[in-house]
Amino acid sequence: MKAGDAMLKRFKKNPSSNFPPFQSFPEDSPYQFLSGKILTQTELPLPVEELQLLEEQSLVMKLPSLTNTRSTWQCHRCGTDKPYFFARFPHAGCRKKCTYCRNCIMMGRVMECEPLYWFSPLAVWKKHHSPCQWEGELTNAQSNAAEHIVLAIEKREELLVWAVCGAGKTEMLFPGLTYALRQGMRVCLATPRTDVVRELFPRLTSSFPEVEIQALYGDSEEKSGSAQLLMATTHQLYRYSQAFDVMIIDEIDAFPFHNDDSLKWAAKRAAKDHASQIYLTATPRKKEKRRIRQKQLPTVFIPSRFHGYPLPVPTLKLVTTLRSRLSKGTLPKSILQRIFNQQTGKRQLLIFASTIQYAENIKGILSSRLLVSSVHAEDPARADKILAFRNRELDVLVTTTILERGVTFPSVDVFVIDAGHQVFDEAALVQIAGRAGRSHKDPDGEVIFFHSGKTNAMFEAQEAIHQMNIKAKNQ
Repeated sequence: MKAGDAMLKRFKKNPSSNFPPFQSFPEDSPYQFLSGKILTQTELPLPVEELQLLEEQSLVMKLPSLTNTRSTWQCHRCGTDKPYFFARFPHAGCRKKCTYCRNCIMMGRVMECEPLYWFSPLAVWKKHHSPCQWEGELTNAQSNAAEHIVLAIEKREELLVWAVCGAGKTEMLFPGLTYALRQGMRVCLATPRTDVVRELFPRLTSSFPEVEIQALYGDSEEKSGSAQLLMATTHQLYRYSQAFDVMIIDEIDAFPFHNDDSLKWAAKRAAKDHASQIYLTATPRKKEKRRIRQKQLPTVFIPSRFHGYPLPVPTLKLVTTLRSRLSKGTLPKSILQRIFNQQTGKRQLLIFASTIQYAENIKGILSSRLLVSSVHAEDPARADKILAFRNRELDVLVTTTILERGVTFPSVDVFVIDAGHQVFDEAALVQIAGRAGRSHKDPDGEVIFFHSGKTNAMFEAQEAIHQMNIKAKNQ
């Protein structure tokens, strides 16, 4: 993204030659909650008089929302310059049709006729003496990774933490977060998935009880995004520039972050010039693996789970009538019998379906005999359903790939229905398998891939898990 890179460079040096340098928000400033934010006019929480006062004090700058260079538009909130993301519509405040960006419209419309407001990222944040109250202990592998993370933050460097599902990546971050908060740094822990934010937020607030922590995502109750330690979906980074001393991206391989240039651009812009950037993943993509091979990306590798037991290796089950049955809204008798037999044990069952319709159909089929619900990305009640499953109020939860990562249930078996579907690539299948056996009290969860024909993704996922177990054993 050449235009996006140019804009990033311009933002980090001098947004415009017409603007003076930023001043720093005083420590007791009532406006510090705006530090580092980029907002549209409709998002501004201040009256005009106060905004003008902040402009006079060089605490906020106006930026063009969109620019047009050589017939190429660029959005200065999300960085995109792809022509198909720009459209025009008649705007009541203008005499002409205005161009706007469709790429980041889920955050509110950005239009050429209205500026963006960038608030000074210079602010003094609290230095916490003893921020972490977590009383657990790290394993040797976790401690090694934690030391690398602390060093990367101290030296403001880049680091990839490649850790298998269930390795305890969140706990590995605690020493690094402690170091950063003691130094008065501002930290963002971002992830592509809303459910991951919901999962991690209570764990961080209980471990850092005296630190202001906020969770920011599409329908979150919190909207200000002003905390010293911020948890957010990666889309929320469109609203920040040079705001964070430490940028942690969890699940960097997850959709939509791994294949969305504008989200990567926003993550870079949200970090300060010399910020530490930490990436977490269990399934790095080809780009990260290539950078590792070329020694361009410092990496710490953890092949074992925190409890020391191996990862459950998926079993592949051929069911030739599977897709024809699914198309008719039913399941083959062999799969139904396997589901009902599984429910005679102590574990709950997490079933992954390739589409929302299949998930709904499976829920309907099972509901006559089991307590079952289904969830998907657009389900407004998904948080409540996940909580009900976690509280063991449900026997079975049927889900799309929305729950392939970032959620932990203590005792589940995992079934994938139609594992040969294109939505189940290698990374997805490895992550899905990683939902099982996560508890030290029950580390032997069963994983079955039901399919009507084997795919490379299934073999590759199976082999990747097998190789991780070998490396963990030889560690």
